[in-house]
Amino acid sequence: MCQQPSIPLMNHNIVFYGAGSMAEAIVRGMISRSIVKSDNVVMLNRSSSERLAELRSRYGVIGTNDPEQKTDYLKNSPVIVLAMKPKDAAETLRGLGPLLSPDQIIVSVIAGLSIRTMQGLLGKKQPIVRTMPNTSSSIGLGATGIAFSKEVDEKGRRLALNIFEAVGLTTVIDEERMETLTGISGSGPAYIYYMMEAMIAAGIRGGLPLEQSTQLTVQTVLGAARMVQQTGEDPATLRKKVTSPNGSTQAAIEVLEQGEFFETVIAAVNRCAERSREMGAALEKELHS
Repeated sequence: MCQQPSIPLMNHNIVFYGAGSMAEAIVRGMISRSIVKSDNVVMLNRSSSERLAELRSRYGVIGTNDPEQKTDYLKNSPVIVLAMKPKDAAETLRGLGPLLSPDQIIVSVIAGLSIRTMQGLLGKKQPIVRTMPNTSSSIGLGATGIAFSKEVDEKGRRLALNIFEAVGLTTVIDEERMETLTGISGSGPAYIYYMMEAMIAAGIRGGLPLEQSTQLTVQTVLGAARMVQQTGEDPATLRKKVTSPNGSTQAAIEVLEQGEFFETVIAAVNRCAERSREMGAALEKELHS
């Protein structure tokens, strides 16, 4: 029996305004999971024809930086994903506002830019979906927080979730919690990488070759994450199961406790969230100047 071709969930254009690594990760996920056909994906950037040519060749998408074509796509596409650098956001949003009709949805992956500020720069109460993906989206294992403006209807909410479910897990949050999410999942991969750096260094100092220490560390972190995911048990329970009283693991945990590891991680997450708020406030002040 011949397999029926998969029917994409979206049968209209989706525009990515910005063609960097995050935009590419989302596009790759959407196409590979049949959320959209490649020829319904339009990628725009300011000047790099080479980058657009690379994306056209790799994914079969439409790519252009021609001003007239860009205007046409922006006027007529139901979904526009803003994926440019924060410093370019004000000019882009002010220029985009007059082109939009009320039913077009704006999806933002711009860090630190609030829904209120985006609507102010657009000059209208456009339906806006604010998101915070993380870098693991590039391999389909991302964690994305999503907040909706009140103008986004149920169809728009489902559409946004479909986009980001193509690159990992999604969670809907109130916008005022976005910085806390940034502290956990947005910047979280860096904390894990830092822990891995230390584990690898410990292996090397203990006489293991770099390659061997790296492989053991990577597999250990991967296995621990999968154990939490697949068993459904919380990390504290799993930790206790591998920590025998007066054993070697207990001795290691005691060293971490002496260094206030638990509270230090919490403080790091809180400082990340605080810094995210500071950067967002500075960005909004700059955009309104």
